[in-house]
Amino acid sequence: MVGVRPARAEDAKVIAGIEMETWRATYPGMLPDTVLLGMSERRLAGSWSALLRRWPRDVLVATDPREGILGFGHCGPQRGVAIDFAGEIFTLYVTPDHQGKGVGKKLLMALFARLHDTGHDSALVWVIRANPARYFYERLSGRQVAHRPIPVGGQPVEAVAYGWSDLASVLAGQSKRITDGK
Repeated sequence: MVGVRPARAEDAKVIAGIEMETWRATYPGMLPDTVLLGMSERRLAGSWSALLRRWPRDVLVATDPREGILGFGHCGPQRGVAIDFAGEIFTLYVTPDHQGKGVGKKLLMALFARLHDTGHDSALVWVIRANPARYFYERLSGRQVAHRPIPVGGQPVEAVAYGWSDLASVLAGQSKRITDGK
């Protein structure tokens, strides 16, 4: 059974590997090849290691007792001020083999709970517009609230923000679905 827990320092290398694997599986044709080919698991692991030392409870991993870490997510206060949402999901990645199996949903709800527990009553997530996985957020009641180009590898890439204005309601609705067996 898949569980979610805060990431540990020793998870940094696995998190980096999942990030690199999902970017290379998801973004060909959407992001410059130089970005995808230039990714380094060692550099990413160093970045995640530093982040885990600074904000250890804001990075969560989805784990399976037999398969280990299947995905991860990172959240915190919203980085921008132009959009009225308190929290932000910075990353949410699930290994390609485990996508579509409820792992991402479990991670997202745990990230929402983390944000809610730290006083953030709303949240958004930025997603590359061309990424078909963005519909995952629509299925989980996210509504498009903004769009903008973001620079990736020196090129602008169109992104959309999905927002949830009441995390308490989202979490309560999810809890009800679990107790109702849905």
